[in-house]
Amino acid sequence: MKKRELTIAHHGRCVHGYFYEPDTKEYPLVIMSHGYNGHKSDFEISAEYFADNGIGTVCYTFCGGSVRDESGFSTMEMTLFTEEEDLCAVLDEILMWERVTKEQIFLFGGSQGGLISAMAAADRKEEVKGLILLYPAFCIADNWNTRFKREEDIPSKLELWGMELGNKFFRTLRGFDHHTYISRFERPVLIMHGDRDEVVPLSYSKAAAEEYEEAKLEVFAGEIHGFTDNGNRRMEAMAIYFIHDIIGRE
Repeated sequence: MKKRELTIAHHGRCVHGYFYEPDTKEYPLVIMSHGYNGHKSDFEISAEYFADNGIGTVCYTFCGGSVRDESGFSTMEMTLFTEEEDLCAVLDEILMWERVTKEQIFLFGGSQGGLISAMAAADRKEEVKGLILLYPAFCIADNWNTRFKREEDIPSKLELWGMELGNKFFRTLRGFDHHTYISRFERPVLIMHGDRDEVVPLSYSKAAAEEYEEAKLEVFAGEIHGFTDNGNRRMEAMAIYFIHDIIGRE
């Protein structure tokens, strides 16, 4: 397995990431998207494990999606839609790589990165073989639109969990409906969610599992929002089984 840095330019900004490359001639590939104020290193252990098992992996930092982002794009300018642009730019990049099996590309995301992965999977459904979601934050628009019932209630900026968000983030959630993305993705989905999650209610994942055309929900007993080491090892095993099962159907 080799690890190398990536820089992908798009929309006047650059995504910074890592590519974990297997020691095989050809391989499927997973794009891993971190959660709110996360970083390209968040899933490093899992990415290395995947690559050691013959699955290429790309991890990256959303532009403006973290105080540790290197792009220079302001967190005040970040929205769900700029993050989806980042993910799609990564997808466009890896589609040009010769050793990647183009029909075996999977999206993987945790929390807000799970929601972004679900959005991109729907919009690029012909190029995404399957979707792996960890405690996906399908609740984001509901939460903020409930808090700011009128557009004039939205502040110019707001600090949340150590990161400043701009007015644009909340304005672009007006009328946002995650169900429209779920209904458009008809390929296999694996959702993993802890039953003690106090950030994203498990009910959102239960509803999504019912709504997706082909989805399986794995509920992790005792796990909160962000799995323990034991939870992550279980997640990795289930994710690899899911990937090989989908590939094996061919």
